[in-house]
Amino acid sequence: MEQLLSVMRELREKCPWDQQQTPESLTRYAIEEAYEVEAAVRSGSTDDVRDELGDLLLQVVFQSQMYSEQDAFDFNDVVQAITDKLIRRHPHVFQAEQFAALTPEDVSLLWQEIKQKEKQGKPRSRLDDIKHAPALNQADQIQKNVAKIGFDFLDVAGAYEKLEEELDELQQAIAHQNSDEIQDEFGDCLFSLINVGRKLGVSSEMALLSTIHKFRTRFALMEQQAEQQQLQIENLSLVELDQLWDQAKLELRKRAMYEHDQQTSAKLDVD
Repeated sequence: MEQLLSVMRELREKCPWDQQQTPESLTRYAIEEAYEVEAAVRSGSTDDVRDELGDLLLQVVFQSQMYSEQDAFDFNDVVQAITDKLIRRHPHVFQAEQFAALTPEDVSLLWQEIKQKEKQGKPRSRLDDIKHAPALNQADQIQKNVAKIGFDFLDVAGAYEKLEEELDELQQAIAHQNSDEIQDEFGDCLFSLINVGRKLGVSSEMALLSTIHKFRTRFALMEQQAEQQQLQIENLSLVELDQLWDQAKLELRKRAMYEHDQQTSAKLDVD
C-alpha cells in the first residue's frame, strides 16, 4: 500500500496528464471502474476481478492524493473513517455481549437505525434517501419522489411540451457556441425526456439498454457483412456505412420474423 501511495505521489509530481486532473475530472472514471468490477465478477474470471479491483482502488488513492495536496485529508484518513463507520454500524459484532442472535433482516434494520442517528442534526431533504446511482435511474427516482407531493405534470402532454421547450433552449445554446451552456441545456433535455418516459410508463434505463443492445447487434452484423464482402469497414464512406446498416437492419428484421413464425407454428402444434 505504501508503494502504491508513493507511486501516486510521483505521478502527480511528474506526469502531465495526472497533474492536470482534478477531483471533478476523475469522478467519471470511478463510476466506470465500478461497472468494470461488476462485469468482471459476473464473468467469473478471478484474474479480471483482481485487476478491476486494483483499478477501482487507484481511483480512491488518486482522489485521496489530490485532497491531501489541499491539506483536506489523506488516504489514511479515508481508511480510518471507513473503519470507524464499520465498527459503529456493527455493534452486534463489536459489542456482541449487548445483543442477542440477530437475523440478516435484523442486522439490516439495525444498520438503517444507526445510519439515521448519524444524520440527526444535518439538513434533510426528501431526496436524501435516493442513492447516487446511474444518472438515468437517479432522474427517474427523483421525479417519482417529487410527484408524490404533486410536483409533476398532469399528463404526458405537459411533460412533452417541457421537452420541446428544453430542446429549443439547447438549440439556442448551440448557436451561442458556449460549451458550459450546451452541457447544461443538454442535461435539461435528458431530464425532460426521462420525465416523458416516466409519464408513459417506460423505464428510461431499460429503454436505453434495449437500444444499446440493438445497436451492438446491428453493428456487429455490419462488421460481418463488410468482412464477407472483403471490405475494410474503417475505410468506407458514410454512404457505404449507411448501406451496410440498412442491410443489417433488414437481415435482423427477417430473423425476428422467422423466429416469430417458428414460435407461432410450435404453439399451434401444441394446441
